[in-house]
Amino acid sequence: MSTDTDMCKPFPLVSIAGDPMTRGIQYGEAVPERIAHSAGYYRNELKKIGLPEVQQKALIDEFAEQIAQFRADHTAEMQGIAQGSQVSFDDIVLINARTEIIAKARKLKALAPIDPAEGECTAAVVGAARSATGRVIQAHNWDWDPDARDSTIVLRVTLDSGHTLLTLVEAGGLARHGVNSAGIGLTGNYMTCDRDYTQTGVPLSSIRRAALEEQHIAVAMQRIAATPKACSSNMIVTQDDFIIDLECTPDETFPHFPQGDLLTHANHFVGPVALAKVKEKNLKNALDTYYRDRRARQLLEGFGTSISVDQVKQVLADDWQTPYSINRPPRGSLTGGRTATVATIVLDTAHCLMDIAAMPTFGAHFTRYAAQGEPTAA
Repeated sequence: MSTDTDMCKPFPLVSIAGDPMTRGIQYGEAVPERIAHSAGYYRNELKKIGLPEVQQKALIDEFAEQIAQFRADHTAEMQGIAQGSQVSFDDIVLINARTEIIAKARKLKALAPIDPAEGECTAAVVGAARSATGRVIQAHNWDWDPDARDSTIVLRVTLDSGHTLLTLVEAGGLARHGVNSAGIGLTGNYMTCDRDYTQTGVPLSSIRRAALEEQHIAVAMQRIAATPKACSSNMIVTQDDFIIDLECTPDETFPHFPQGDLLTHANHFVGPVALAKVKEKNLKNALDTYYRDRRARQLLEGFGTSISVDQVKQVLADDWQTPYSINRPPRGSLTGGRTATVATIVLDTAHCLMDIAAMPTFGAHFTRYAAQGEPTAA
């Protein structure tokens, strides 16, 4: 039986470098058990849906082709991950396109979507002018199935150029939330609208990885905004003192900016142009999104004009309305799944640092991950 201490153990760091295939092999060999755990979880989700194997294969092939057309080097790295971990390439694709494949599988079986927004996420960003550090503080609660505790890692990738990125991701994945040595920070929230799954597109993991591989926020934004997607997503991107929230639908992206040097976001559209053009879908069981966003902002406002990193962490530890809170303990969801805050993440983009607490409702013990060296207590 897991103890609170076990739940709070730091996520392992996997450090990879070299050409894409070499990086993938290093990745797979480092954490084969965690990659197998990721693959097993999502294969079991498909099994519960009851989609025949031939249709599962067709969905996996669809998104494998999308990644290959978008970034051939991502495909090569995934092939290396499969080789190094001895997990099938199809399963690595499934891990990287799990949002898209699970949703489309349910649609093929004419099943109501399980609402992932019940399990995701709350973001908070403080601009430099209002930060006690004089630098942007970008932070995020990643909410998902608590099973992900045993499959999550921090991946450190050093490209041939020397450019380095750090990302918190389910093992076998390319990227989720992260920071790079050029000072770009990226966090993402689940979103849903009436345009979802009306077209195919590049899986979000590959898009996020591509953004984190860039040196300039202009190009990172282009990767996010212009790449066709199958589903909606919210992505907050920062560099230096520039902060932008990109509310993405499959075929259109709507920018949203901080107000009073503060930006918060949960799982619903907030930009006025987006609200005028798209229709929210499948949020009937995830209405806490509306107060998580607002409450995070109110708490930040209460700290005045000089907000510290510890105060931002305090906001993301908020337990008002628990278990339907910003920081949520493991619980059943209203649509039959499970949800918890799997990690609290705080980025120092100026120094390419990530402070991460695993399963913070059991105790917010932060570990610091950097572009070089081993993890340390934050």
